[in-house]
Amino acid sequence: MRVKPRLSPFSWPPRCAILDLAKGGMAVSQLTKRALAESLKALLAQKPLSKITISDITAHCGMNRMTFYYHFQDIYDLIDWICQEEGGRALQGRKDYRTWQEGFTALCHAVIENRTFIEGVYHSVQREQIEAYLGRVVYGLLIDVVKELSRGYAISEEDQAYITNFYKYAFVGVMLDWVRCGMQEAPEQVVGRVSRMSHGQLLGAIRNMAANLPNP
Repeated sequence: MRVKPRLSPFSWPPRCAILDLAKGGMAVSQLTKRALAESLKALLAQKPLSKITISDITAHCGMNRMTFYYHFQDIYDLIDWICQEEGGRALQGRKDYRTWQEGFTALCHAVIENRTFIEGVYHSVQREQIEAYLGRVVYGLLIDVVKELSRGYAISEEDQAYITNFYKYAFVGVMLDWVRCGMQEAPEQVVGRVSRMSHGQLLGAIRNMAANLPNP
């Protein structure tokens, strides 16, 4: 009796499995991206990002380099996709004024769950690069809150974006300091501090922008 080899958690599934999943509603392209993402995460547990090549990633999941380049420009593009994918999953259904704290907490927990990946990237790229990765995720959380609070106020989309970016940098700065310190503090404590410090500030900023107050 022939025994089928077991696939590791990071192995690229056989063609029949891909077709079954695709029939179930998940596009093959998305599956391919996830396979490449899991391979990068697995490799980051073994060596630093600077030592990982595209050939390493594709060999790990049984693909070729052309498949990688069909989906991503380079490794950094893949990193960005992972951040947006994991962040979007954490924030799903938690992007309004009532639930943003839950969303930010879930985002911090997602960082912990992907600790090896996050720390590997954090120690391998410049700060502004990881700020950009996390910034896009946090912006997606805050812009919906700002738009919700802006209803009824005469405030332009440009000013809404300006307010969102202002607070985005504060939130990302807190997250990066938390990562730098080894994520020792519980996400609930981190978010609790941010919540207390920002309480009423977003609405105040919107009101000030809408009133077009002069510079002090």
